[in-house]
Amino acid sequence: MSSSTHNPQAKHMIDEESQIKQVPQQDEEKLKNWYIGSIDQGTTSTRFLIFNGLGVPVASHQIEFKQMYPHSGWMEQDPYEIVESVHTCIQEATKSFTEMGNSIDDIKTIGITSQRETTILWDRDTGQTLYNAIAWPDTRTQTIVRELKAKKGADKLQDICGLPLSTYPSALKLTWLFRNVDEVQQTYEAGRLMFGTIDTWLLYNLNGGKDKNVHVTDSTNASRTMFVNLHTLQYSPEVLDFFNLDPKKLILPKIVPCSDAEAFGSLASGPLKGKKITGCLGDQSAALVGQLAFEPGMAKNTYGTGCFLLYNVGEKPVMSTHGLLATVAYNFGGKRKPVYALEGSIAVAGSAVKYVVNNLKFAESSDKISDCAATVEDNGGCYFVTAFSGLFAPYWIDDARGTIFGITQYTQQGHIARAAMEATCFQTKAILDAMEKDSGHKLTELAVDGGMTDSDLCMQTQADIINIPVDRPMMRETTALGAAIVAGFAVDVWTEFEELKEINKEDRTIFKPQISQKDSDKMYSRWTKAVEMSKGWLDSENGNRLQ
Repeated sequence: MSSSTHNPQAKHMIDEESQIKQVPQQDEEKLKNWYIGSIDQGTTSTRFLIFNGLGVPVASHQIEFKQMYPHSGWMEQDPYEIVESVHTCIQEATKSFTEMGNSIDDIKTIGITSQRETTILWDRDTGQTLYNAIAWPDTRTQTIVRELKAKKGADKLQDICGLPLSTYPSALKLTWLFRNVDEVQQTYEAGRLMFGTIDTWLLYNLNGGKDKNVHVTDSTNASRTMFVNLHTLQYSPEVLDFFNLDPKKLILPKIVPCSDAEAFGSLASGPLKGKKITGCLGDQSAALVGQLAFEPGMAKNTYGTGCFLLYNVGEKPVMSTHGLLATVAYNFGGKRKPVYALEGSIAVAGSAVKYVVNNLKFAESSDKISDCAATVEDNGGCYFVTAFSGLFAPYWIDDARGTIFGITQYTQQGHIARAAMEATCFQTKAILDAMEKDSGHKLTELAVDGGMTDSDLCMQTQADIINIPVDRPMMRETTALGAAIVAGFAVDVWTEFEELKEINKEDRTIFKPQISQKDSDKMYSRWTKAVEMSKGWLDSENGNRLQ
């Protein structure tokens, strides 16, 4: 599931007048007619949206792209299909924009947000990739993770980069490629191997490929590779040495702030040819910015393919001792210092809903699964540990696998559908509990966005399980909005955070807990038991499934 549940390949024209925010009159007309394009490249789909200066999306286009699962636990994507999907979305959204009577000249700049950790390698001389993109949920590196955890220095890595050794970061995917793809090793030894996450690959291609050779990344995406010292935001010699990487042979992208008027280049082709790209950040950081969580103690939870809860901790990184990740929240550059976050990452969220729809055939589409769940009053004692890629934060159990507990002759489709949605809600509670321990602060309200938040039932369930209100915006495109905001700051569409305070604040829905703390605790206790019972489904020696 992408970060929203719009119909793929559909263009959306949104009435600006119905959503105009209250800003000083002298600025309103100007902002209404200043536009920012936003590329939102997600795990399963790509979108391009055009926002006005009031944060209102006026046109968009979305398409899904193919996911490849060559073996159990593997997930790959076609790097060229991803680039082509971006070109198509820009073409179609711009067409909608101009058909509404708008001028391309009024589009001031473009921002990019993308899935993180997904890894691509290519040859500097040819510009051609050496393997498919290995997507972030891919778990083929489990055996390598176990091996590296026993290596000298492994215990010091997280204090440097904020991330634990797991199948999640880019560094492990690169290690697998070195060991299994001869051309990768050969290109590395020749000093031509270029590394990048999706943001870097898109910027490289959107600027014209090897002819322009724009090879950059931003602080947020760079912090997801494991290669970066979180304190300096530069590549760490110690980490590179741990992974046996020579920076003279491996061509790493230059790290720059998320908001920059020059570093990201400009579009080399298409209807917006020549338009500058002035903002770039990872999708979860973009959602935090889009939720305007600029103060320490503010948080957001995005329910997309996976689910990601980010908590703003301010200008110094906080290293978790309770299973969370330390990461860069955003970095506007200039006189502003980088801001950090604690993150809880859930590998499977919307993808569990897709599984129930596509594999179990419980509904015709993902947006109908909530109706299926509503056919029953509760989960009927059914708990679904959706550990398709193991369990991420705060558990980090790589040998867990998807397991349904509590099935009886009473169990119906609705119970399993409910259990699939509840799995994300339970894991969110586990992350919130860990964040409270790490930060010493308990959230009083949770801001949410992403495709699963379209379900009132899911959001009410979330409020019941965490026992605090859940705050859902009317305009759910917060990830794309975050990319537009960082791009806009680079070209002075906005200059202060205060100017954004009214963006996306109208008509928000608050879901308040409707069950007792005792009943909530009882449900969560059963979930915790189910998690414990889901462990050990892989052979610890070779990472294969038990037969």
